[in-house]
Amino acid sequence: MNGFINVLKPTGMTSHDVVQVIRRMVGQKKVGHTGTLDPMAAGVLPVGLGTATRITEYLDRDFKKYRCEMILGVRSETGDIWGSSLEKQEPPRFSEPEILEMEKLFRGEIRQVPPMYSAVRVAGRRLYEYARSGEDVAVKARKVTIRELKILRYDRDRILFDVDCSKGTYVRTICTEIGEKLGCGGAMSFLARTRSGAFSMEDSMTFEELQDYLDSGTPPEEWLLPVDFPIRDYPKAELETPEARVFINGGYIKLPQVKIGSEEENYYRVYRGDDFLAMATIDKHTKQLVPHKVFYRDLNGGTNL
Repeated sequence: MNGFINVLKPTGMTSHDVVQVIRRMVGQKKVGHTGTLDPMAAGVLPVGLGTATRITEYLDRDFKKYRCEMILGVRSETGDIWGSSLEKQEPPRFSEPEILEMEKLFRGEIRQVPPMYSAVRVAGRRLYEYARSGEDVAVKARKVTIRELKILRYDRDRILFDVDCSKGTYVRTICTEIGEKLGCGGAMSFLARTRSGAFSMEDSMTFEELQDYLDSGTPPEEWLLPVDFPIRDYPKAELETPEARVFINGGYIKLPQVKIGSEEENYYRVYRGDDFLAMATIDKHTKQLVPHKVFYRDLNGGTNL
């Protein structure tokens, strides 16, 4: 099977755990997830089957949405309440304008230092490996983009907010920074991813729902999202069958032979009719469409790689 399952990940499972469960359920080894979720987080976890596992590199520009609750007056090594607490205090009562000011501070392009208890690599090792061994290491701030942070509710020591952010943003760190800006500390107490690129929570599937589809013999095309589902914001290039045969075997195609819109994008989705063939680039010097990664080889029988 080739395509995506939009899994509604429960709390208490790693993203790798989810992949292992899906492998057993569908009886297929080639399965992988996009966009890791922490074990205590729930929500949208896209899982690719077959050729869909090869699409991940084109999802870097995807934005993600989260709903998060944080507790004020707590400072934790991990940035959440599941780590060891370094300090607890009774937070002061803040005014509504003081809380809403956080929306303005976390907007646009910001620099964020990844938490020490994270999988970011420095000098070949994960940050959590340094943290667990008590070693100090310099961690550089990274640019991330916050499209919107919306405070939904403030109740004494808890803040509930939604955030729409770029890949690589740590919501735990946002909680920590809000707490520090308010002067009392803060730590994440709940996190659910409500959207990951084209995948939304409204359209996600539990393990139980997937099992029902499998038990009933429902054809995969009725519950499996197509391989090109998460990349449909990329521009489309269309080829006729003769050019498509050349292209999927590594040949370059001159742009006059390609039905295409803008020539200014980095990548293009390439189709023959309804068949998604490949991702491609454009050679600006020779004005040719160049294969970047081919997903579909057999134009006669329709067999995916």
